[in-house]
Amino acid sequence: MSEKIDKAMELFKEGKYKECIDAFSSVLETEPDNADVYNNMGVAYSCSGDSEHALNCYTKAIELDPELAQAYINLSDLYFKNGDIASTIGTLQRGSYELENNLILAHLLARAYIEDQRYEDAVVELERVLDGQPENYDAYYDLGHVCFELGDYESAISNFENVLTYREDSELLYYALAQAYEANNEIDKAISNYLKAIAVNDKFILAYKKVAILFMARNDYEDALEYFEDYLEFDIPQEEKDSVNKLIERIKNAIKL
Repeated sequence: MSEKIDKAMELFKEGKYKECIDAFSSVLETEPDNADVYNNMGVAYSCSGDSEHALNCYTKAIELDPELAQAYINLSDLYFKNGDIASTIGTLQRGSYELENNLILAHLLARAYIEDQRYEDAVVELERVLDGQPENYDAYYDLGHVCFELGDYESAISNFENVLTYREDSELLYYALAQAYEANNEIDKAISNYLKAIAVNDKFILAYKKVAILFMARNDYEDALEYFEDYLEFDIPQEEKDSVNKLIERIKNAIKL
């Protein structure tokens, strides 16, 4: 029977989803309680665009094996792609209940909570993930964003700084850290991190205007002028260009004074 499953998987890798589904169906004729086959067949249905049959297969897989983690992941992903966040959360909650030590499900549940703006619930799940995986920088990153949304900027900073222990090549990380420092009124550190975001990716448009405004607020007019002018080099709406040009004129007048 493993030969039939191997053949079905081979058909899946070749993108022959209908043939793959037929092959899995053939296996189920003699193994009607094979949860893995139902789960894999659900993936094939999903890839072929048949969400209804995919949902039925994932649900059957979970019914046959309530501890099949991948079936919960696949089913929740299907719900999420269809915009059903309530069912996404419900599926992951059940999976986390059945598999309380599965930190992948806990992390996915946290992200679903974030999507639904249930930040306090997300914190609980993310802290559970980090208790079991203290080097999970993705969880630190997510927790940093949640803390920021909750207005706990010091905790946001702490979590983003933890991510820097594992990677220093992400403009998005430096940008998020800069925003947290700015919200916490630590302007020098905010400027430093906006500049690091630009150093990692000199096409990262968001950081240019942000750092220019902070330089301007600090009366560092030459630096503000430099980054506003760099910002104007990007493809931005004309209304935005007009607004920035007015700021540039204000800066030039301040310099003359």
